[in-house]
Amino acid sequence: SVGDKMAGRHGNKGVVAKVLPEEDMPFLADGTPVEIVLNPLGVPSRMNLGQILETHLGWACKALGLHAASPVFDGASIEEIKEKLRAAGLPDSGKTVLFDGRSGEQLKHEVTVGYIYMLKLSHLVDDKIHARSIGPYSLVTQQPLGGKAQFGGQRFGEMEVWALEAYGAAYTLQELLTVKSDDVVGRSKVYESIVKGENPPQPGIPESFNVLVKELQSLGLDIHLEQQKTE
Repeated sequence: SVGDKMAGRHGNKGVVAKVLPEEDMPFLADGTPVEIVLNPLGVPSRMNLGQILETHLGWACKALGLHAASPVFDGASIEEIKEKLRAAGLPDSGKTVLFDGRSGEQLKHEVTVGYIYMLKLSHLVDDKIHARSIGPYSLVTQQPLGGKAQFGGQRFGEMEVWALEAYGAAYTLQELLTVKSDDVVGRSKVYESIVKGENPPQPGIPESFNVLVKELQSLGLDIHLEQQKTE
């Protein structure tokens, strides 16, 4: 199903983005539909060209009815793969024309097709799916616990914070870093204001700040926060 993880034999892992009926998949000139479509941008980013060579050799061997054993450091060369493709009556580029499954129109560019090993990994979305309303908090930081097993929250890390800062989403950030996390007083106050239909209160001090202050005090730095009383 969508979200399940798969991988080839070259570190080419990924998740299922969409599941289509066979008749909607692109098909070859002889009407054979392709079984899986991979994003070509996944190849240069990881620089694992072995998957392309495996695709070409798999296509040639399927047509010739052969089994290929390609050792790790002494595998089939590009020229040998091209020879096999030519022997099978296939283009030595390893590419062919495909047709759109829904419209039946030919795609503009030739596409690399072939046969590769694709394996299912045991990271199934049904085991990983998780949502949290309210739940347990860490005794030290007062932040929600992590992970499905502890009924934890979704981690909003440094880089995610930077992304929202770049968007200028100040109020969203304020909420995520205080009342939805470790502002202990603010958590109960905001719940109360929602129940009463009032405007949410001013955010308080996150407990993680108090933890930092205590750690600095334990190092011999006497730090106190001075707050101005606002009328």
